[in-house]
Amino acid sequence: MPIPFIDLQTQRKRLGQPLEDAILKVVRSGAYIMGPEIAEFEAALAAFGQAPHALSCGSGTEALVLPLMAWEIGPGDAVFCPSFTFAATAEAMPLVGASPVFVDIDPATYNLDPASLDAAIEAVKREGKLTPKAVIAVDLFGQPADYPAIARVAQKHGLKLIADSAQGFGCTLAAHHPIHWADVATTSFFPAKPLGCYGDGGAVLSKDARFHDLLVSLRVHGQAVKSDIEGKTFEHDPKYLNVRVGMNSRMDTIQAAVLLQKLAIFADEIDARNRVADRYADGLGDLVSVPKVIQDGVSIWAQYTIELEDRDGLVAHLREQAIPSAVYYPIPIHKQGVYSGYPVAPGGLPVTEAKAARVISLPMHAYLTEDDQDQVIAAIRAFVKKNA
Repeated sequence: MPIPFIDLQTQRKRLGQPLEDAILKVVRSGAYIMGPEIAEFEAALAAFGQAPHALSCGSGTEALVLPLMAWEIGPGDAVFCPSFTFAATAEAMPLVGASPVFVDIDPATYNLDPASLDAAIEAVKREGKLTPKAVIAVDLFGQPADYPAIARVAQKHGLKLIADSAQGFGCTLAAHHPIHWADVATTSFFPAKPLGCYGDGGAVLSKDARFHDLLVSLRVHGQAVKSDIEGKTFEHDPKYLNVRVGMNSRMDTIQAAVLLQKLAIFADEIDARNRVADRYADGLGDLVSVPKVIQDGVSIWAQYTIELEDRDGLVAHLREQAIPSAVYYPIPIHKQGVYSGYPVAPGGLPVTEAKAARVISLPMHAYLTEDDQDQVIAAIRAFVKKNA
């Protein structure tokens, strides 16, 4: 049997009949949009993520766009983010008319470098063409960014802070989820994510009730919410009173039903992923550069990413042995044509560019067997020793 890079079928079998019953319940109910499972899931997600409020939405990308809209960030505004991430992180800014400003990463964790961030903000202020408004830190590959340091920089400059936990929802730092430091945390439920649904979906976790109300409104075409109509007379369904320009970003009820089942086993899967990561580190740490998790951090290991000089050679070697791998991300965002005109931090992004040529991600999921993992480790060790 081929080694799966991500094994969703074993997870599905573990969830079994209750998962199928939950899906069928929605099908039979007819409440396909904003059914009762949506509110149930949002409450469970908020509790898991240590947040007062959680809002489900259509995708992880829209989860990033919604807070920018709520803060009225747009043309002439700058939002700072890493370039070593998936394009959705940077895509959110042009979608509201704002400009991404790309920042370098920490060489050990691949996450946003607070020093590069501070320098980038200062440079944008000096130039005076853009107004700094927000920072998006990414929990790349599943581990938390350095939120205490990043939050200090954001607060110093009066900027909002988004924790983009599309790959990292469930990660913690000193037992706190990223929302402890960030104004909002966002995530994606794309099927390949550690907490993924059976389609598309996302969520925004927040702290402020009025801000959450704004997100609720923006998610459904700018409809009036309770705080909009208090003290006013409107006898019809408030969804037909539109008080701001919003979007259609509702998550399907079936996805909430799936995620409720998956959330129930998520903590156990995080523990299993950490055991897999520990075995990789024990088996490979003497030959290649293995991941380093920030002090007091717990990663959920969306990916297990190693570094070596002949990355492309290893990719080919593993392919010959029917072992899957992936390269995240071979072309940093600031090097791609459509984004190449946006500003970067002073001195460029040398760490980002160096890492993009060296990293390779290995099979990683909660159900990776020791035999399969040993096969991966043996293949990598053989390649490295042969090419030493």
